[in-house]
Amino acid sequence: MQLIAIISSMPFESAFILSCMRSVRHYCLAGKSVHKGRLSGVNVVLMNSGMGKVNAAHSATVLIEKYPVSAMINVGVGGAYPGSGLTVGDIAFASKEIYGDEGVIDAGGWSGLEKIGIPLVKEGKKGYFNEYPLDALPSLLKVKNRRSDRNNKITGGNFVTVSSVSGTQKRARELEKRFNAVCENMEGAAIAQVCTLYKIPVFEIRGISNITGIRDKTKWDLQRASENCQTLIIDIIDSAFP
Repeated sequence: MQLIAIISSMPFESAFILSCMRSVRHYCLAGKSVHKGRLSGVNVVLMNSGMGKVNAAHSATVLIEKYPVSAMINVGVGGAYPGSGLTVGDIAFASKEIYGDEGVIDAGGWSGLEKIGIPLVKEGKKGYFNEYPLDALPSLLKVKNRRSDRNNKITGGNFVTVSSVSGTQKRARELEKRFNAVCENMEGAAIAQVCTLYKIPVFEIRGISNITGIRDKTKWDLQRASENCQTLIIDIIDSAFP
């Protein structure tokens, strides 16, 4: 039986998805709320992880250990890097997740975990350090947003997961250039790492709520970003997971 797991950090990032689910049963698992039901005829289990890498990794692990998860989707909002071409309300999907903080800082600057020489995940001879490739949804760019006439852009690229969000232009442009990235978040790489360990396909799609480096919340739109992302997720499940 195919079962799609959906993880968002906060409830508002998946509330619309939950409202569209049918035959929903509610559970408490490891202190967190879990909602199991059907979405567009597909069996899904939805959990809000809480913010940050540890909460995200914990939630992904709990779901995989409890349920026969066949694929995992990380959904939420994120900040676009200044040169990404994305604006508030657009949608980004991850081709790769990268830990932006883990590594070494010395006199020469920052280096990733490869400088330490100990991979976070090892599969045979292959080691995973900071970077985790995500699975592609071939139908993603073909999905029509049937529930809205918004003409928001959909762009793929590298995502960076951080513990401290980029609150200055200098930091935002530094990470954007270093990782050739389009979007920043606080959970994605941890979920990607867990799914790599369990060999489960993982996808990540985020609505752009703000531009990184600008800590002016009057220019943010969390609700619009979240709604656009959730609407697309529902259409993707409807078309890509029959």
